Amino acid sequence: MCLKFYFWQKNLNFKDTAHWNCHLELLLWVFTMVDHLTTPAPVTPVERALESFKSLKKSGEITAWVQTAAQPGHFTDFPENLAASLKSALLKRGIRQLYTHQFEAYDLVKQGKHLVVVTPTASGKTLCYNLPVLNDLIEKPQLRALYLFPTKALAQDQMAELRQMVEATGHRIGVHTYDGDTPADMRPKIRREARIVLTNPDMLHSGILPHHPKWIELLQNLKYVIVDELHTYRGIFGSHVCNVFRRLMRVAHFYHSEIQFVCASATIANPQELAEKLLEKKVQVVDQNGAPQSKKDLIF
Repeated sequence: MCLKFYFWQKNLNFKDTAHWNCHLELLLWVFTMVDHLTTPAPVTPVERALESFKSLKKSGEITAWVQTAAQPGHFTDFPENLAASLKSALLKRGIRQLYTHQFEAYDLVKQGKHLVVVTPTASGKTLCYNLPVLNDLIEKPQLRALYLFPTKALAQDQMAELRQMVEATGHRIGVHTYDGDTPADMRPKIRREARIVLTNPDMLHSGILPHHPKWIELLQNLKYVIVDELHTYRGIFGSHVCNVFRRLMRVAHFYHSEIQFVCASATIANPQELAEKLLEKKVQVVDQNGAPQSKKDLIF
């Protein structure tokens, strides 16, 4: 009946096969779209799990259920003094703007400040230090940087990320890990040619600082020391790392280098206090997250 009414309204001749087919296809498309719009979205496993928890809340097995609203992202344009090749590399990776905390970190590093970035997981902390470091290494070919990670696995992950970024810029910047797994025949080449060395505090303590004359290329031109996962350096381990940093600064000073520290940490209550005790320097904190956040359910 609906089809007949439609064609009567259009004053069409049912014997006209071409018109019939054309309007029939149009109606079928409309009905399909209406059906699509009125069909409820499929329920995800997470939503099913949350629904099942409601009965536990009624029975008293859940003591607290807190929901946090989704937060939009806050973006800003690339810094004006960012190298063109680095900007091009970011665009190739689909990054057209920075989060506000990434821009803030970049600006503080360019001012020569020591800083610690404290934002949530997956908020782009890595770019907070990679961007200013790579920018300076592109502009000043003699500069070197030392990246410290608590584990070798993290260092390997970051090496892959850095190499991809460097390759996208088109510049030749040697990026190498230096740890207990580094082959002996590769070590002299890394000491001579690496402009970014990724290692851990143990290797810095036992493999680099005691042999500092062999690392003269790095130490004479060392500008940046990146300390990732800062929150792991606490307690007895943290006090040992603090002494390693003292030795590193003393040796760097011997080679007339002034080190700038850029740290990244998980969200902790006292990032500035921890960073300043470890580095024994005044540290700026970047903790205003500009990355978007989805809605969260916190269930206890």
